[in-house]
Amino acid sequence: MHVTSDAGAPWLVVGLGNPGSEYAMNRHNVGFMVADLLAERIGGKFKRAGKAQALVVEGRIGPPGPGSRRVVVAKPMSYMNLSGGPVNALRDFYKVPVANIVAVHDELDIDYGVLRLKLGGGDNGHNGLKSMTKVMGSDYHRVRFGIGRPPGRMQVVDYVLKDFSSAERKELDYFVDRATDAVECLVIDGLTRAQSTYNS
Repeated sequence: MHVTSDAGAPWLVVGLGNPGSEYAMNRHNVGFMVADLLAERIGGKFKRAGKAQALVVEGRIGPPGPGSRRVVVAKPMSYMNLSGGPVNALRDFYKVPVANIVAVHDELDIDYGVLRLKLGGGDNGHNGLKSMTKVMGSDYHRVRFGIGRPPGRMQVVDYVLKDFSSAERKELDYFVDRATDAVECLVIDGLTRAQSTYNS
C-alpha cells in the first residue's frame, strides 16, 4: 500500500546519459530521452539543481489529489561513469530514500525496445549503474531499455556511443514513450503492477 505523496518522500527519476549534443542520439543516452519526455509531460523546464552537477525538473505525476506523487526528474551532467556523485547529491538535497530512486538506462542484454523493470541487482557492466551503486548501494529501481548487442566484432563502447540506426529510429519515439509510461506506472502503482504491464 502506498502512502500519499504529501506524507511520503519524493521520487527521484534519473535518466542516465552523457551531456553534450554529440551524444544526444547515442544508444547510451536513451535514459536522457526518457527523462526529457517525462519532464515534458510534467510541464517543466530543466534547471540546475543547487550544487549538484545535474539538471532537474520538479513536479507531480498521477491523478490530481492524494494519488499523485512528487517527482524530481534528473539528468546528471557528469559523464556516465561519474553519475553516482550527482545522483547522491540530489538524494541528499531532496531527502529521497534509495528505494524511491529510479535509474532509466540502456541495456545490452535485452533486445531493442524491450523493457525490464526491477529493484536492485548488479550493474551488468553498465558504468552509470556501477557509479551509482558504489556511492549508495544497489537497492534502487531500474527501468532497463533494451538496445541489443553490437553486431559482428564491434566493440561494446563503440556500439553504445553510436547513434540509433535509421531503422531503429523509426520506432524510437514509440519505445521512449512506452518507457516513460513504465516509469510513471512504477512510481504511481508500484513495481509489481509496472512489471506485469511493461516487462515484455
